[in-house]
Amino acid sequence: MRGTDRDAAFSEFVAARQTHLRRIAYALCGDWHQADDLLQTALTKLYVAWPRIQKQGNEVAYCRQIMVRANIDESRRPWRRERPTDDLPDRGAPEPTPVEERSALFDALQGLPEQQRKVVVLRHWLGLSVRETASELGINEGTVKSHSSRGLAALEAVLAPHR
Repeated sequence: MRGTDRDAAFSEFVAARQTHLRRIAYALCGDWHQADDLLQTALTKLYVAWPRIQKQGNEVAYCRQIMVRANIDESRRPWRRERPTDDLPDRGAPEPTPVEERSALFDALQGLPEQQRKVVVLRHWLGLSVRETASELGINEGTVKSHSSRGLAALEAVLAPHR
Protein backbone atom coordinates (compact mmCIF):
# COMPACT_ATOMS: atom_id res chain seq x y z
CA MET A 1 0.00 0.00 0.00
CA ARG A 2 1.45 3.34 -1.03
CA GLY A 3 1.67 6.19 1.46
CA THR A 4 -0.97 8.32 -0.23
CA ASP A 5 -3.40 5.40 -0.45
CA ARG A 6 -2.75 4.57 3.19
CA ASP A 7 -3.31 8.16 4.28
CA ALA A 8 -6.49 8.47 2.21
CA ALA A 9 -7.94 5.22 3.58
CA PHE A 10 -7.06 6.16 7.15
CA SER A 11 -8.49 9.68 6.76
CA GLU A 12 -11.71 8.25 5.34
CA PHE A 13 -12.00 5.84 8.27
CA VAL A 14 -11.40 8.60 10.83
CA ALA A 15 -13.90 10.95 9.15
CA ALA A 16 -16.57 8.25 9.17
CA ARG A 17 -16.02 6.85 12.69
CA GLN A 18 -14.52 9.68 14.77
CA THR A 19 -17.74 10.77 16.45
CA HIS A 20 -18.66 7.20 17.36
CA LEU A 21 -15.18 6.46 18.70
CA ARG A 22 -15.12 9.70 20.69
CA ARG A 23 -18.39 8.75 22.37
CA ILE A 24 -16.94 5.37 23.28
CA ALA A 25 -13.90 7.09 24.79
CA TYR A 26 -16.18 9.40 26.77
CA ALA A 27 -18.23 6.49 28.05
CA LEU A 28 -15.03 4.79 29.19
CA CYS A 29 -13.51 7.71 31.07
CA GLY A 30 -16.35 10.18 31.75
CA ASP A 31 -14.51 13.36 30.75
CA TRP A 32 -14.58 14.96 27.29
CA HIS A 33 -11.02 16.28 27.49
CA GLN A 34 -9.67 12.94 28.62
CA ALA A 35 -11.80 11.25 25.94
CA ASP A 36 -10.20 13.44 23.27
CA ASP A 37 -6.74 12.46 24.54
CA LEU A 38 -7.75 8.82 24.64
CA LEU A 39 -9.07 8.94 21.09
CA GLN A 40 -5.94 10.73 19.85
CA THR A 41 -3.75 8.06 21.42
CA ALA A 42 -5.87 5.33 19.86
CA LEU A 43 -5.84 6.91 16.40
CA THR A 44 -2.07 7.38 16.53
CA LYS A 45 -1.51 3.73 17.39
CA LEU A 46 -4.11 2.68 14.82
CA TYR A 47 -2.31 4.65 12.10
CA VAL A 48 0.93 2.85 12.82
CA ALA A 49 -0.78 -0.53 12.45
CA TRP A 50 -3.15 0.59 9.69
CA PRO A 51 -1.94 -1.57 6.77
CA ARG A 52 -2.11 -4.76 8.84
CA ILE A 53 -5.39 -3.90 10.57
CA GLN A 54 -7.13 -2.76 7.39
CA LYS A 55 -6.36 -6.07 5.70
CA GLN A 56 -7.99 -7.91 8.61
CA GLY A 57 -11.05 -5.63 8.48
CA ASN A 58 -11.47 -5.04 12.22
CA GLU A 59 -10.42 -1.41 12.52
CA VAL A 60 -13.12 -0.33 14.98
CA ALA A 61 -12.55 -3.28 17.32
CA TYR A 62 -8.80 -2.67 17.27
CA CYS A 63 -9.31 1.03 18.04
CA ARG A 64 -11.75 0.18 20.87
CA GLN A 65 -9.23 -2.19 22.38
CA ILE A 66 -6.52 0.47 22.22
CA MET A 67 -8.82 2.94 24.00
CA VAL A 68 -9.72 0.47 26.75
CA ARG A 69 -6.08 -0.40 27.36
CA ALA A 70 -4.91 3.22 27.21
CA ASN A 71 -7.61 4.16 29.72
CA ILE A 72 -6.43 1.40 32.04
CA ASP A 73 -2.83 2.59 31.67
CA GLU A 74 -3.80 6.16 32.51
CA SER A 75 -5.74 5.13 35.59
CA ARG A 76 -2.77 3.11 36.84
CA ARG A 77 -0.25 5.91 36.33
CA PRO A 78 -1.78 9.09 37.71
CA TRP A 79 1.59 10.73 38.29
CA ARG A 80 2.08 10.98 34.53
CA ARG A 81 -0.80 13.43 34.24
CA GLU A 82 0.22 15.73 37.08
CA ARG A 83 3.02 18.27 36.99
CA PRO A 84 3.72 20.07 40.27
CA THR A 85 4.46 23.76 39.90
CA ASP A 86 4.73 26.90 41.96
CA ASP A 87 3.01 28.99 39.28
CA LEU A 88 -0.77 29.26 39.57
CA PRO A 89 -2.93 29.98 36.54
CA ASP A 90 -4.49 33.42 36.15
CA ARG A 91 -7.97 31.94 35.97
CA GLY A 92 -9.55 28.91 37.53
CA ALA A 93 -10.95 26.03 35.57
CA PRO A 94 -14.22 26.69 33.72
CA GLU A 95 -17.37 25.85 35.62
CA PRO A 96 -18.49 22.26 35.11
CA THR A 97 -21.81 21.56 33.49
CA PRO A 98 -24.54 21.72 36.14
CA VAL A 99 -25.69 18.33 37.35
CA GLU A 100 -29.32 19.06 36.42
CA GLU A 101 -28.33 19.23 32.74
CA ARG A 102 -26.83 15.75 32.68
CA SER A 103 -28.93 12.75 31.91
CA ALA A 104 -29.85 10.42 34.74
CA LEU A 105 -28.52 7.42 32.87
CA PHE A 106 -25.08 8.85 32.33
CA ASP A 107 -24.85 9.94 35.96
CA ALA A 108 -25.78 6.46 37.07
CA LEU A 109 -23.29 4.94 34.65
CA GLN A 110 -20.47 7.10 36.00
CA GLY A 111 -21.40 6.03 39.54
CA LEU A 112 -20.47 2.45 38.75
CA PRO A 113 -17.05 1.07 39.62
CA GLU A 114 -14.65 1.40 36.69
CA GLN A 115 -14.61 -2.24 35.64
CA GLN A 116 -18.42 -2.54 35.83
CA ARG A 117 -18.77 0.64 33.77
CA LYS A 118 -16.45 -0.70 31.09
CA VAL A 119 -18.30 -4.01 30.93
CA VAL A 120 -21.71 -2.31 30.75
CA VAL A 121 -20.54 0.08 28.02
CA LEU A 122 -18.96 -2.65 25.91
CA ARG A 123 -21.72 -5.23 26.43
CA HIS A 124 -24.89 -3.18 26.45
CA TRP A 125 -24.09 0.09 24.71
CA LEU A 126 -21.83 -1.30 22.00
CA GLY A 127 -23.52 -4.69 21.89
CA LEU A 128 -20.41 -6.84 22.14
CA SER A 129 -20.76 -10.48 23.14
CA VAL A 130 -19.52 -11.80 26.46
CA ARG A 131 -16.55 -13.39 24.69
CA GLU A 132 -15.64 -10.17 22.82
CA THR A 133 -15.94 -8.09 26.00
CA ALA A 134 -13.76 -10.53 27.93
CA SER A 135 -11.17 -10.43 25.16
CA GLU A 136 -11.08 -6.63 25.00
CA LEU A 137 -10.76 -6.22 28.77
CA GLY A 138 -8.44 -9.18 29.27
CA ILE A 139 -10.69 -10.87 31.86
CA ASN A 140 -12.64 -14.14 32.09
CA GLU A 141 -16.11 -14.52 30.59
CA GLY A 142 -17.52 -15.29 34.04
CA THR A 143 -16.10 -12.02 35.33
CA VAL A 144 -17.79 -10.18 32.46
CA LYS A 145 -21.11 -11.79 33.36
CA SER A 146 -20.83 -10.93 37.06
CA HIS A 147 -19.74 -7.32 36.38
CA SER A 148 -22.56 -6.95 33.87
CA SER A 149 -25.14 -8.33 36.29
CA ARG A 150 -23.97 -6.15 39.17
CA GLY A 151 -23.67 -3.07 36.97
CA LEU A 152 -27.17 -3.46 35.54
CA ALA A 153 -28.59 -4.05 39.01
CA ALA A 154 -26.91 -0.89 40.29
CA LEU A 155 -28.20 1.11 37.31
CA GLU A 156 -31.71 -0.24 37.89
CA ALA A 157 -31.60 0.75 41.56
CA VAL A 158 -30.54 4.30 40.72
CA LEU A 159 -32.83 4.79 37.72
CA ALA A 160 -36.02 3.14 39.07
CA PRO A 161 -37.21 6.33 40.85
CA HIS A 162 -36.82 8.35 37.61
CA ARG A 163 -39.34 6.25 35.69
